[in-house]
Amino acid sequence: MVFDDDGNPVQPGSGVRGRVAVPGHVPVGYYKDPEKSAATFITHDGIRYSMPGDYATVEADNTITLLGRGSVCINTGGEKVFPEEVEEVLKLHESVRDAVVVGVPDDTFGQAITAVVEPAGRDGATVDEAALIAHVKEHLAHYKAPKRVLAIDTIGRAPNAKVDYKRLTAYALDELGLAAG
Repeated sequence: MVFDDDGNPVQPGSGVRGRVAVPGHVPVGYYKDPEKSAATFITHDGIRYSMPGDYATVEADNTITLLGRGSVCINTGGEKVFPEEVEEVLKLHESVRDAVVVGVPDDTFGQAITAVVEPAGRDGATVDEAALIAHVKEHLAHYKAPKRVLAIDTIGRAPNAKVDYKRLTAYALDELGLAAG
């Protein structure tokens, strides 16, 4: 099930984004944290759900399209961009082995989309920033394209394939000469 920001079920085909809710064996709540418990565990029509933080839309055929984690969502010019969507498009390019997208502070847009890319090929391989930005614009809305593309030797995924977004955001800030904050 997917619920909108007002706690209502998302109607199939509406295009409305919401948070994924999972029924079943749901915990009572977080220890001594009633606010976090109320935000994570809800009851709708007598059924208790856990809302882990993933955003999605519900398609007309009732399938769910996962958009990504709300905690890493980038707000650029008032538009919400889920990094996973941009990362998947970047990884389709032949010059990219792996990619992570982060938001960095931007005076005009609030956050600027920045790609950190592990080049395909041997050590010392480079990436063509303009070509990768154009590649993303071919597949997604232009506002979702990175403003900058930075190369890194390795993304450094954990054994479970998860990404350390904080570390890679710090890397991008350092490479761009921006202060962390």
